[in-house]
Amino acid sequence: MSEPPSESPSPGSTPAPVRSLRRIALIVAVATALSKLAGLVRQQAIAAAFGVGAAYDAYNYAYVLPGFLLILLGGINGPFHSAMVSALARRPRQEGAHVLAAINTVVGAGLIAVTLLLFVAADPLIDLVGPGLDAERHAIAVLQLRWMAPMALFAGLIGLGFGALNAADEFWLPSVSPLLSSVAVIAGIGILWLHLGSAIALPQYAVLGGAVLAGTTLLGAVFQWLIQLPALAKQGLHKFQLVWDWKHPGVQEVLRVMGPATLSSGMLQINVFTDLFFASGIVGAAAGLGYANLLVQTPLGLLSNALLVPLLPVYARLTAPQDRPELIARIRQGLMLSNASMLPLGALMVALAGPIVALIYERGAFNASAAALVGGLLMAYGVGMPAYLGRDVLVRVFYALGDGTTPFRFSMAGIGLNALFDWLLVGGPTPWGLQLPAFNFGAPGLVLATVAVNVITCLGLLLALQHRLGGLPLAVWGRDSLLLLLAALAAGGVSFALAEWIAWPTHLIGLLLQCGICAAAGLLLYGGIASWVRVPEATQICRQLGGQILRRLPFRR
Repeated sequence: MSEPPSESPSPGSTPAPVRSLRRIALIVAVATALSKLAGLVRQQAIAAAFGVGAAYDAYNYAYVLPGFLLILLGGINGPFHSAMVSALARRPRQEGAHVLAAINTVVGAGLIAVTLLLFVAADPLIDLVGPGLDAERHAIAVLQLRWMAPMALFAGLIGLGFGALNAADEFWLPSVSPLLSSVAVIAGIGILWLHLGSAIALPQYAVLGGAVLAGTTLLGAVFQWLIQLPALAKQGLHKFQLVWDWKHPGVQEVLRVMGPATLSSGMLQINVFTDLFFASGIVGAAAGLGYANLLVQTPLGLLSNALLVPLLPVYARLTAPQDRPELIARIRQGLMLSNASMLPLGALMVALAGPIVALIYERGAFNASAAALVGGLLMAYGVGMPAYLGRDVLVRVFYALGDGTTPFRFSMAGIGLNALFDWLLVGGPTPWGLQLPAFNFGAPGLVLATVAVNVITCLGLLLALQHRLGGLPLAVWGRDSLLLLLAALAAGGVSFALAEWIAWPTHLIGLLLQCGICAAAGLLLYGGIASWVRVPEATQICRQLGGQILRRLPFRR
């Protein structure tokens, strides 16, 4: 990849050196991989300790609001992060420090109020999110929500601070910081296990286990905020003071992008509320969704951060009319790299769902019944992986163009569609008091409903962007995406056939061999087909991976 063009620095500015996209992507990928690995270990610890029991099932309802704020406001590529990158990437460092302090002051005041609301209204909020919960799960969820309420404040501060660091070309710390949250939860479960042993999964300890999950989750968020402070000070971006300055142009720009972007992402979270509303009548469904979502988010988050974090500043620097051809080329790069990586991974998730879940989770309190539930959900998630990342690429282009309204409108439309698809695919009631059993997919239907909404949103955003930029080569992009889809289907078919036709051992090593060999065979076939049909981005990925493998072979010098 070539280096992105940069603007001339403003007088008095001290811009950080512009690094190549490839180097930035590598830094983000390594940091994110460490965070995702820690997240996977955290989820394995939760699965072994609690399975799909009351402590973790309730946690998924309690976490939905504070967790939504942590992901929405504090997450890499979230609206707070994106707004700060878009606004500060073109501003001098001293001005950036003033903007960050002013935004921290305004946002912090609002989020303190949100924290108090979550604490006081925890009971009715759990009623709203999980109306079908039994009394025990409801009580545990209320307790957990009150423990995690302060995450609202820390989420905003985390997102703003890490956005400012990314704008200063500091990528390692923001991407690796979620590791601290996982370590806190793992340590908490470990201490509880030392005191209770295998009795940790017994019903009488569900309240205690739930409190440990919630308390350590809050502690992890605090650690994520604290770790950014020295880095901000080193970059000259942090002022330890309250600044009330609504009229500063930088503050206005951040708020202009942040407002619609937050509402847009918030509309997506309403879809999560809708899913949990339907899931509350299916015992263990919320816990199953949490386990399956982690398996998808591990590779998805890794590739999303490696792709979007370096591209977002590039999009923000290519908004001038004379840069339009380069912007379109970069949009294609983002979308096709997304498809080239997500399509085969999604196919493998569908083909190898059973062995993957058994390998990662099936031990301790996580039994075969739980594995079957999570396996079905993982297959549904695999179908939608390309749409998840493709939507995020397009949304970030609109943010870079200073347009948070268009994604917001599509998110609003998606709420109604998600409720409709949930109703259809989970078997909702009809006006005559009947169900629609032909469409009842159970818990996987909730995921398939979200997949359908994401696909429709992707297509809508792409057409809106074509109109905004005066035309895009959609026919060429569509042809190349179709070729990659066919290659991914062939890869998934081969992986599934190998997994089913060979009598693999059922112990841990056997599962590891089954997943590894079948996935490797599928990926090799995918790489061969993708290179043969000459899709440039897929060929680039195959060559880079192949070159790295060859350089590590023992006979190479």
